[in-house]
Amino acid sequence: MSRLGERFETLAADGRKALNTYIVAGDPSPEVTVPAMHALVRGGADLIELGVPFSDPEAEGPTIQAGIERALAHDVTLADVLDMMSAFRSDDRDTPVVLMGYLNPFLRMGYEAFCKRAAHAGVDGIIVVNLPAEEAGTFRGALHRRHMDLVLLVAPTTTAERAAYIAAQGSGFLYYVSYKGVTGARRADARAVAKRLTEVRAAARGLPVLVGFGIKDGASAAGIAPHADGVVVGSALVETMGCTAAASIPDRLQAQVREIRDALN
Repeated sequence: MSRLGERFETLAADGRKALNTYIVAGDPSPEVTVPAMHALVRGGADLIELGVPFSDPEAEGPTIQAGIERALAHDVTLADVLDMMSAFRSDDRDTPVVLMGYLNPFLRMGYEAFCKRAAHAGVDGIIVVNLPAEEAGTFRGALHRRHMDLVLLVAPTTTAERAAYIAAQGSGFLYYVSYKGVTGARRADARAVAKRLTEVRAAARGLPVLVGFGIKDGASAAGIAPHADGVVVGSALVETMGCTAAASIPDRLQAQVREIRDALN
């Protein structure tokens, strides 16, 4: 069983909801990333999404775009992200980490070469925003051969039939996007999400469902969590990365994540 599977089993046994936290690798500078990841864990994050910088992040709002631009200003590449993962794993062997990004960097490195390096670095899964489920077979196979998960996304406009198909093609967990639009654009509507998640969770057939987009603090996380297996917080954390002195980022992140974790508990 993967680290993701083990973590979700433990959370379910404890009756707790997953807190998944997203930051951009290399934001605001490469040396901040690993200490920031450890701070997320100290704050109570159950898993981490580590964003891979890419020049055309089509699903991201202004906040995460700015974080990606800060990373790209330091020429952070996919290879650099894997080096950061290796450094994180030297001190943390337990926290699941999923890389989130866009297809081009993975294609450029090559699926097999990436999967070999990612497995060695301790990556647990991949989210590729612009990879359709129908075209994911080759990448999924390369990942699964090295015991990594391919996490796929479902939108509010996805039909029940397609949600079931997507869930069957993915693994680790199913990422439900709470609204139509880019990251950080607005708060998630808990009532609308709750209504839709009944159908999505049935289609997922036991695969954990996490909700992202529009979850910014403890109150918004607590409003969504009863209807899902966990929540994803991203833009609010990236905003902190961008407006905080580098030396203070770990402490600020830890406190921010702790507020959300306490609200979920």
